[in-house]
Amino acid sequence: MIVKQLIEEAHKVLGEYPLEFEGAYAGSVAAAILTKDGNVYTGISIDVQCGIGFCAEHAAIAEMLKHRETKIDKIVAVIENKIIPPCGRCREFMYQINKENIKTKVYVSPEKFYLLDELLPVRWES
Repeated sequence: MIVKQLIEEAHKVLGEYPLEFEGAYAGSVAAAILTKDGNVYTGISIDVQCGIGFCAEHAAIAEMLKHRETKIDKIVAVIENKIIPPCGRCREFMYQINKENIKTKVYVSPEKFYLLDELLPVRWES
């Protein structure tokens, strides 16, 4: 799968999903993962006022884990018409799911990616 298709998959779930409370919403960020096994999983962000929401990357990883996969080949996150890199929490989370994910290609544009290793040079290890 080329990255353009992965971006399209993320855009399919991107959008405003209103929640009950004023100022709470979901879907302003969407992420798509291509696993080492060739499967695609997507997720959306959830933002609530008290700060306990979560990132689109976390949602996509949870979907991947439900299918008993842990190895990520590529990941992309989108907001409107822009690709954004995962936050530090998401970077560490990918690594903690499977140490081999340090080789994940993290796309910052349709043409440019960094290995997770480059974006997470100092990581937490027990």
